[in-house]
Amino acid sequence: MIRSLDQKLAAIRAAPQTTKEFILADAKDADMAFGVRAPGPRSYLARHGARPAQFSPEVWTRDEYGYRNLPEFLDIIREVVHEGQVDIMLMSAYVNEQLTIKEGLFNTSPITPACRANDTTDVWAVRHGCYTREPSQPFRSAAIDHIQCGEIECDRTTDGIPGANLGLYSITFVNELDQDREALLWYKEFREEAERKKFRHFLEIFDPNVSSGIAPEKLGEFINDNIIRTLAGVPDSGRPDFLKIVYHGPKAMEELAQYDPNLVVGILGGSAGTTYDAFKLIHDAQKYGARVALYGRKINNAEHQLAFIEMLRLITGGKVSPEEAVRAYHGVLQAKGIKPHRSLDDDLKVTDQAMSYDGSAARRATVEVRNNPLAKTQTASAASEKNSPGWPKRADGLPDFDKMNSEQRLAYDRARLG
Repeated sequence: MIRSLDQKLAAIRAAPQTTKEFILADAKDADMAFGVRAPGPRSYLARHGARPAQFSPEVWTRDEYGYRNLPEFLDIIREVVHEGQVDIMLMSAYVNEQLTIKEGLFNTSPITPACRANDTTDVWAVRHGCYTREPSQPFRSAAIDHIQCGEIECDRTTDGIPGANLGLYSITFVNELDQDREALLWYKEFREEAERKKFRHFLEIFDPNVSSGIAPEKLGEFINDNIIRTLAGVPDSGRPDFLKIVYHGPKAMEELAQYDPNLVVGILGGSAGTTYDAFKLIHDAQKYGARVALYGRKINNAEHQLAFIEMLRLITGGKVSPEEAVRAYHGVLQAKGIKPHRSLDDDLKVTDQAMSYDGSAARRATVEVRNNPLAKTQTASAASEKNSPGWPKRADGLPDFDKMNSEQRLAYDRARLG
C-alpha cells in the first residue's frame, strides 16, 4: 500500500514552492515522557467508551480517577487511524507493538505508523523527578529491531516488516561543547544503524532545556545553524525524511525552509494553549514554509479529538481561516453537547508564548475576533487551565530554571514537550 506520507513527501520535494500538500502527525508517544498521566484527561473518550479500572475507593480520591488508562488511550488511537485524517501516528515502541505488530491496525491504512526512537533525558518528565533540570543526555530505550519486528533481531529475509519503519530521533542542543558533541555521536551511531536496516527517521530538534546563554530572539538562528551543520556531513542515504522543530516565527522558518528545497521542515505543537493558538500556529508555520506539523498535547487535550484534527486539515487545505476554524469547532462541540474548556471569546485569543513574533518570550500577544456568532457566556470548565502553574523567567524572558519549584518545572516540561 502507498501511504499518504510518501505521496506527500514526493509532491513536496517535486515542487516545494508551489505544492499545497501538508503532512499532519498525531503524536501519541507521551508515555515515553510523562508516564501514567501521558494518555491525558478522561474528559474525552473514544466511541467505545470507558474501560474502567478497578480502583479501591478507600485508597483513591475521586480526582485521581481523572486520567485515561492505556486501553482507553489505544481506543482513541484506533479511532483516529480509522478516521484517516492524519498522515502519521507517532507511538511508543510498546504501543506500536500492540497496535501495529499484534493487531495489524495499519495493514490497510494510508496512515504511516511511527515510533519515538530515542528518549533523551530532557523528556523524562516524571512526577517528583528532577531529571529535566539537567542538560539533556542522550539515551535510547527502543531498539530499531524492536520497532520493526517486536524482537531483538528482525528476520530480514522476507519482504516487509510487521511493525513501524519510521522513527523520531530527537536532539537537544544546549550550547555546551561536550554535551552537544556527545548527542551528535549518538545520532551518528543511530543514523548508520538505521541506514543498514533500511529504517527511516525524522529529526526533532528541541530548544535548550537549560539556560544556554542565548537570547530568545537568537534561538531560531542557533537551531537553524545547528541543523544545517549537522546534516551537511550526511548524504541522502542517511538524512531524515523531514524535521520537527519549535516554530520561532516567520523569519527563522523562511530562512531554514528556503535554504534547501530537499529539506522538508515541520513544527512541533508545544503546550496545549487555546484552540486559536493551535490553529494559528499551523496556519502561520505553513505560510512561511513548514510542510509538516506534529501535534501532541494540542490534539490529546482537545474536547473532541476527531473534530479538532478535521479543523487542522481544513486550515492546511486552505478551506478555512484559523478564526473560522475556532468558530466552527465550537459549533461542533455545541451540536454534540460537549462543554468546551473555554468560552468562544477566550478560545479566540492567542496566549501561547511561541506565537509572539517579536522575539520576546516574556510578552504574550492577545488577538481577539469580534462579533462571534455563538453565545458569549463564560464557562467554568477552563478553571484548571487558567489556574495551571506558570514558571519564573529571567529579565531576558528565558525560563529561570534556578527559581523553579517541582510543580513549575513540570508545567514547563509539559509546555516544551507538547
